[in-house]
Amino acid sequence: MDTTTEDTDTATENRVRTVETRDELDDVLATADRVLAMVRTSGCTICKSMEPILDIAAKATDATVVVFNPKRDLDAVDAFDVRSVPTFLLFADGELIDRRADGFVPAEELIEFVESGSESDA
Repeated sequence: MDTTTEDTDTATENRVRTVETRDELDDVLATADRVLAMVRTSGCTICKSMEPILDIAAKATDATVVVFNPKRDLDAVDAFDVRSVPTFLLFADGELIDRRADGFVPAEELIEFVESGSESDA
């Protein structure tokens, strides 16, 4: 009877999650092997245009994909050295291994970014 829970867990693995605090991000980092986090602000039009691309990346890779708006945790901006949005942070085993902060990223490039980061870690 637990198959419903397992199906739900599998379904959420391929979806983009939203985290609102550094603690929530840290929880994701503690439970997922690989995490792609997009740091954004609510008024960022490029960030908004990246949402469908993040969905594609979530389905095409085994990384957990999250969107993080650090408005409540501005110390996270300093901690991750975020200078512009969107900034993409790639984590493996809870450690930051790569970053991109060059605006709009096409789906193929974002997938390659996630996959190349995992290859360098393996």
